[in-house]
Amino acid sequence: MNGTPLRYCFLDGADNGVEKAWLAEVHNGFQEWEDLGIGLRFRPEDNPAESEIRITFADDGSWSYVGTDCLGIGVDEATMNFGWDPTSPYGKTTVRHEIGHALGCCHEHQNPFAGIEWDEPKLYAYMGGPPNFWPRETTYHNIVRKLSADQVSGSHWDPTSIMHYGFGPGLIKRPEEYRNGIPSPRGLSEQDKEYVRTWYPPLAPHMEVLQPFRSAVLGLGTGEQADFEIVPEKSQKYRFSTFGDADVRMVLFEGAEQDLRFVTGEDDSGEDRNGQFEVKLFAGRRYVLRLRMYSTWGAGNASVMYW
Repeated sequence: MNGTPLRYCFLDGADNGVEKAWLAEVHNGFQEWEDLGIGLRFRPEDNPAESEIRITFADDGSWSYVGTDCLGIGVDEATMNFGWDPTSPYGKTTVRHEIGHALGCCHEHQNPFAGIEWDEPKLYAYMGGPPNFWPRETTYHNIVRKLSADQVSGSHWDPTSIMHYGFGPGLIKRPEEYRNGIPSPRGLSEQDKEYVRTWYPPLAPHMEVLQPFRSAVLGLGTGEQADFEIVPEKSQKYRFSTFGDADVRMVLFEGAEQDLRFVTGEDDSGEDRNGQFEVKLFAGRRYVLRLRMYSTWGAGNASVMYW
């Protein structure tokens, strides 16, 4: 959900022999994404149990879980790993690539509209050698397999994207202009920046206050988001619900803007119902309700209310 503070923790730190420069470069990578002006914030955290993203530096290649898949991983397990020096030119690219995965970005070379035709025997042989030593199924999953066109959104194809692998000559048959290879990216492309700002736009400086028993019309188009502030006068259980013909993700946070904590949420997309949840709120505390529209149909606008 846009507006979420994402906390990251190093399971391997300087106390475990990791160079401080390596830790600093990962900090720099998160900061570079945030400095684009997106609605997400990244915060370093010492407690793994309080972190959505947990980082190791094991000799296990470099990888990350994608988007909210991180939330299903045990609090003692890594969700991201850097298997080589992140301060090298290629390592700096890797840091920003893996953070892109954590934001929900998939591999750009698997873009269903890219039209890449691989020389598969050469590709499998190349990726099966050093430094990857990938088995055939890993190469297929990370490179050959095309993403489903109805499950991704983004550019037609951006070979300069930070989410694109570099490839040497002889691995691509078509498009013919890439038979001599595609160089590894060296930073976020202009389309990377454009699309991440689209998915996580800057937050409005002020939020409307949502009052109990008063319905608020959302008036959102696909992909748009509404944010409300809630300060209850009574400590008790409250029920939150959306209304109307719409698929909506609804998430409740508690706390100050720079330190919001997830409370609960509901996603009714793809189901013939409106999302709702019941939760105890405490008098005088500040809560933030965020709703993101997946799709809407029928007459009238979708709305939200709590009581």
